[in-house]
Amino acid sequence: MKKGENSDMTKDAQGVIRQLDKQINKAGLRFAKKPILIGGMAMEYYGMRKAGADIDLVICEEDYQALASKYPDKRKDIWGDLGVVIGPFEIWRCIMLLDYDFYIKDAVDEGVVFVVSLDRLLLMRVFAMDVPKYMDDLRLMKDYYHRMFRNPAYAQYMQSHIASYQNKEIVWGGEYLEE
Repeated sequence: MKKGENSDMTKDAQGVIRQLDKQINKAGLRFAKKPILIGGMAMEYYGMRKAGADIDLVICEEDYQALASKYPDKRKDIWGDLGVVIGPFEIWRCIMLLDYDFYIKDAVDEGVVFVVSLDRLLLMRVFAMDVPKYMDDLRLMKDYYHRMFRNPAYAQYMQSHIASYQNKEIVWGGEYLEE
């Protein structure tokens, strides 16, 4: 886990990876390169919200071609984002026309899979923010970033001057109402 993440998140993350490993084995899926976990299950991994019923993965071109050949009737194309749906899995060659090589950057290696980085996960939600579900996810991510990475001493400083911010919105020259 990254600095600042708590033990509850670690426990949640471990549970997500165990569940994912179990589902991959149950479906008999094999990959040339480790897939990248994205979507709701990645959000659950980071402790933002519970995942839905589906499991979203991004895979390399070689793995996509193998699955598309093996399951031609399970292929899916959403405006050029190519995927294969197998059981609970939505397995994508690309999302927003960005492929494995894009999503692997800074991904967390969890042995059986990589988990998309927070930055790439955020970007995925930004691309889809016109969909209310993903706008809700953006709000959850904003709260997560504040909870996990905000400097508490600085946040306390801001709180000590909340009346000034509420009254004036912008404080010029350090002239606060409270002083």
